[in-house]
Amino acid sequence: MMLSRRTLLAGAVALAAFPAHAAGEPPKLRIGTLKFGTLNWLLETMRGEGLVAREGLNIESVDFASGQATTVGLQAGDIDLIVSDWLWAMRRRSDGEMLRFAPFSNALGALMVAANSPVRALSDLKGRKIGVAGGALDKSWLLLRAYASERAGIDLAAVAEPVYGAAPLVSEQLALGRIDAVLTFWPYAARLDAKGFTRLMDMKDVIGGLGISPSPPLVGFVWNERIMKEKGEALAGFFRAAAAANRVLATSDAAWERIRPLMQAADDAEFVKLRDYFRAGIPGTFDAGALGACERLYALLARTGGEELVGPKPGFDPALFGPVKG
Repeated sequence: MMLSRRTLLAGAVALAAFPAHAAGEPPKLRIGTLKFGTLNWLLETMRGEGLVAREGLNIESVDFASGQATTVGLQAGDIDLIVSDWLWAMRRRSDGEMLRFAPFSNALGALMVAANSPVRALSDLKGRKIGVAGGALDKSWLLLRAYASERAGIDLAAVAEPVYGAAPLVSEQLALGRIDAVLTFWPYAARLDAKGFTRLMDMKDVIGGLGISPSPPLVGFVWNERIMKEKGEALAGFFRAAAAANRVLATSDAAWERIRPLMQAADDAEFVKLRDYFRAGIPGTFDAGALGACERLYALLARTGGEELVGPKPGFDPALFGPVKG
């Protein structure tokens, strides 16, 4: 079954017909953002291109200090929509929270090393320090460990020394030469790339090497379906505007100049890398094949991360990605 782009956000979530809202001011969509997060780039493009006005949207951005804070805000009902990973949403759904997910980005992280590093392959990481953005249950770290086990016959957690920390911190440690490699999120990989560091391995290659194709999105919009009765029409308009903004960002360099102040790029090289990495991650069609890839990825991560990652009631629920009913 192929799900059309017209009825999905970047081909992800079917948007059924929603009941019209009462005449007057449209309901407010409260969107949880990180102050310097990439969601703000998309929102500013939506506003600057007139897409918010075209859809008649009433959007309020609410800044949070961390991704965890946005998830707490969503669960408390203080905000309507956040960007998070679908594994978190799947676990919450298995606990009875009827969350939904639509892809925001297909961009994934990368394993970065210095340009002159002696580390040229995963086997070269034996006895070395690997910075990991996040903790021991970071999805990219679990996937890299699975890949290294399958391809090189090594357990990176055993043969190397993982150093867990926030993404800016582990990037700094790599730049100072205190660690030998860093596995980090794509914006930080882009910034390192601009400074002359090398991508030893892209996480898309890791996922493909584990037999999962096409490479599924991990990060997307998450909301609770209980808001659909009151705000379903507004949410559908938001998704249309977001998809249109992504089409602009995919092709218009002028649109990137508008949002450049939000990107905090240190120089032109960093600006270009951030732009190009974002563009490479703009979601495409999400069809039955992509849904199957998500299911295979879930099974792999459930085996690797266990109950601590997926919870006491593991199970892949395709309805997380399914039609949204008003």
